[in-house]
Amino acid sequence: MKKFLLLCLLTGYSAASAQTQLVFVYFKDKPNKASFYANPLSELSQKSLNRRTALGIPLNDQDAPIEQSYIQNIQNLGFTVTDYSKWLNGAAVNATQAQITTLQSQPYVQSVESFARNSSAVTKIKNENKWDNTNTANKNLTTFNYGSGSAQIDQINLRPLHLAGYTGTGVTIAVIDTGFPTVNTGSAFSRLWTNSHIKGGYDFVSKNTDIYNTALNNHGTVVLGAIGGYITNSFVGAAPDADFYLYRSENADIEIPEEELYWIEAAEEADRKGVDMITTSLGYSTFDDPRYDYTYSDLNGTTSFIARAAEIAVNKGIFVLAAAGNSGQQAWHYLLTPADNTKVFTIGSVDATGNSSGFSSYGPNSLGFIKPDGSTRGSATSTVNNNSVTTVTGTSIATPVAAGGVACLIQAFSTMNRDLMRTRLRQTASLFPGSTDQMGFGILNFGKVYDSVLNTSELVKKDKIAVFPNPVKNILNVASESDILTLEVYDNLGRLVRKSNNQKTIKVEDFAKGTYYLKIQAKDKTYYEKFLKE
Repeated sequence: MKKFLLLCLLTGYSAASAQTQLVFVYFKDKPNKASFYANPLSELSQKSLNRRTALGIPLNDQDAPIEQSYIQNIQNLGFTVTDYSKWLNGAAVNATQAQITTLQSQPYVQSVESFARNSSAVTKIKNENKWDNTNTANKNLTTFNYGSGSAQIDQINLRPLHLAGYTGTGVTIAVIDTGFPTVNTGSAFSRLWTNSHIKGGYDFVSKNTDIYNTALNNHGTVVLGAIGGYITNSFVGAAPDADFYLYRSENADIEIPEEELYWIEAAEEADRKGVDMITTSLGYSTFDDPRYDYTYSDLNGTTSFIARAAEIAVNKGIFVLAAAGNSGQQAWHYLLTPADNTKVFTIGSVDATGNSSGFSSYGPNSLGFIKPDGSTRGSATSTVNNNSVTTVTGTSIATPVAAGGVACLIQAFSTMNRDLMRTRLRQTASLFPGSTDQMGFGILNFGKVYDSVLNTSELVKKDKIAVFPNPVKNILNVASESDILTLEVYDNLGRLVRKSNNQKTIKVEDFAKGTYYLKIQAKDKTYYEKFLKE
């Protein structure tokens, strides 16, 4: 998510010597970590432990809870502590320079690090619309299954995974954003509730569970809609059967460094719940108080607190996606943090024709690592809000489209090393081995990843499937060593147009010319093939 960055500077003023700044107090240790190792379920869910087991990731001290007596000690010194991180092992407070010295002298304190990057204290003109390039507009509904979502699904070749039965089932996604008004009442999300796909949520800004409050910014709602939204015959999200935790970490009315902490707390809670993925259409470079602003050199993947925490999440086996930002046509045209982290899968935006969206932020990160990693449609992209289909523009919406595709891949290959999955996504994108600073390695191709993994995986059966002739005029044939239970033909809009049982042929002579998908249900495996009707 790109915040407004072209902010005019007014006359500066000197900061008072007693001015406070947000700092992070690092603790030396976790004295009670042994009890955690003896009983990991005291801190992590079984689902979280299962993810680590499946991916071969051991527990470490970051997983142990923070020492509460240390937080109490800081409070006893007169500080207010509302936010802390077990991963970073510390707490955030506002402190003067003299108070920082006091904190550093405490026996349980390792060090104190300021969030401030510089000492300037100039006032900035507020921009009323922080969510630059993220405007919504209602669309006329169509009568097709995928409806308005068809083009963006096909641009990233995601339909083959859906046809193969991979729609995100069993994959849990944490959406970290601004809030989710109408998600609990809108008909576009009723399918998620009916099927128990909304697993919970929390507001880390206000410290309550009121994430559906209609006073909140609806940015999180439309982001969720691109993945899990569903309106019969009008729109299908990229992973409509995934499970979701919804977390608010962003206050749309202000820009403060505490929001990085809120995000970190949300990510830690997502890990506790056992999510497989985090998608976040938020990012940071400038703040209301310019002392906390980042420079391009800071965007190296490890300087910002949020980038460090995002990498920890990845190291826990969570696939983290982040929007590159919408600064491409501004003086600051670079990506944001945490999208600068090398292990975060960063998403840029393209339009319907596959060209870079002008607003999409430029990489690489300041160390030269190629960013974004890949791109999906972010110009006039379809999603849902409340009861209807809407269009949204920005890398904010490109990111959840990609996240839905990743959820389908994780369902298909749940034990696949996530570093390898990210590599396959880059290697199958449209520009690879080339790249550009706006598109990264190009438009993602999920069907190609699926095929490439199947072709090299030990899971591939000895029996082969062949479909011929292709292109076809009259009858499509299937050659297979396995018994065929069903053949289903889908058109390019995702509609089932013909089905046969216990046959290895299917008639297509009356079909209109065009591209179709054949779903083949064998006795022990599901295959899909694309074919052309002449």
